Amino acid sequence: MPYYRRVGEIPHKRHTAFRKPEGGLYAEELMGVEGFSADSALLYHRGLPTAIVDAVAVEEDRGTLTPNHPLKPRAFRTQDLKFGGEADAVTDRRRLFGNNDVTIGFVTATAPSPLYRNAAGDELFYVHGGSATFETIYGRLEVGDGDYVVIPTSCTYRVVPHGEVNLFTLEARGHIGPPKRYLSAKGQFLEHSPYCERDIRGPAEPLLEDGEDVEVLVRHRAGLTRYTYATHPFDVVGWDGCLYPWVFNIDDFEPITGRVHQPPPVHQTFEGPNFVVCSFCPRKVDYHEDAIPVPYNHANVDSDELMFYVRGNYEARKGSGIGIGSLSLHPSGFTHGPQPGAAEASIGAEFFDETAVMVDTFAPLELGEAADASEDPGYAWTWSRRGPKQ
Repeated sequence: MPYYRRVGEIPHKRHTAFRKPEGGLYAEELMGVEGFSADSALLYHRGLPTAIVDAVAVEEDRGTLTPNHPLKPRAFRTQDLKFGGEADAVTDRRRLFGNNDVTIGFVTATAPSPLYRNAAGDELFYVHGGSATFETIYGRLEVGDGDYVVIPTSCTYRVVPHGEVNLFTLEARGHIGPPKRYLSAKGQFLEHSPYCERDIRGPAEPLLEDGEDVEVLVRHRAGLTRYTYATHPFDVVGWDGCLYPWVFNIDDFEPITGRVHQPPPVHQTFEGPNFVVCSFCPRKVDYHEDAIPVPYNHANVDSDELMFYVRGNYEARKGSGIGIGSLSLHPSGFTHGPQPGAAEASIGAEFFDETAVMVDTFAPLELGEAADASEDPGYAWTWSRRGPKQ
């Protein structure tokens, strides 16, 4: 994160003796990205964060990824995905799409997850209904509908739902953060940014949990390992730095509008390795007297466009079977645009009441088992209003 934060107890100087009340040293841990050349945080543990008593390989089967072939636009309904009565946000998330840069999934969680750490990259969650507590080594985050949650690489966490919570999940092979064009050279949000530091929530106090022989599931480049730690990872008494989990609500995104239709980059919210995330929010729309507010037909020659419809009524897709909880995938190589009649119907509109999360990837997205389980097979033909002859 681009600004400094301090939580709990820390010593005046880093890398100096910081003693417990009984006289022993707290264990200092540096969490840093890109070696020692980028953002970091210093955490102070009551126990040793290195003390493991067991390490076991864990088998996992997420199913295969299938190319989008034959190439065509597709639509999916997350509301059709089934989850067990004790599903958790880590082991029960289902894979919708993926490539070498990002894995995209969905889960309806009702049970606490195991302690988990993704050592292969950052994770981004979008809360699509419900609420939960994200417990982390940095502290607690309370999240609800419309929240984006950014979990940095190798941050140990657990998701505890309050009843039921729906989570749209992105697992990156790298780091996720605000677009660089929104930030100054020193990391401050600039005046043209559609959100800023005031909109961001981080942990406010340590968790200070105790425990012995605590299991943590760790994802790494070779697979999954279950560690058993001698003491609880949430024993941090304090930390400071610029690397930590944080929350931003989509309702705090300030839309950028113009006299004519603005392109998707004005909606960009995050960037990751070879992908971007955008937020389409309720807004006043184009005010040129002849403006057509819905998107024009466009061929994203270098990217696949995935749209997750979360609230309201998306004007460009009326009559296409797209509803709340639906996803549309418009791949590179296919020119896509509004449904028939949407452009004409939008002329004169002054406000769009729609909320959607868009993910554009610069490598093709392949289809996972959850996509196969939730696809609307008729979507590709909604522009022509007729399909293949049988």
